[in-house]
Amino acid sequence: MERAAFSEASVPAFPRGVKFRFNNTKQQWVILAPERLLEPDEMAVTVLKLVDGQRTLGAVVDTLMEMITIDPPPRDVVATDVVAMLQDLADKAFLVDAARAPQAKAAAGGK
Repeated sequence: MERAAFSEASVPAFPRGVKFRFNNTKQQWVILAPERLLEPDEMAVTVLKLVDGQRTLGAVVDTLMEMITIDPPPRDVVATDVVAMLQDLADKAFLVDAARAPQAKAAAGGK
């Protein structure tokens, strides 16, 4: 499988079989994949809640910038961090770029 290189034009989405859910037992958000479980930290959860398979990565960054009301960092710093985080998840097959993989758009609706 070809590695998806994420950029601000990418449309991050959870592929078929990967779910981002709140685990009531543990009272935390998790990413569930076949035979794998990831427990993202609070900041990652904030970003992942914006991943809907429709919004570009640039739009995710813009939304995050709107959420930071006190002493916001430069947008390029936020963008670099978000791209790196989502790229790492894509490299581990927890995310795909729906702009490059149209079948991911259908799966994204079932996050």
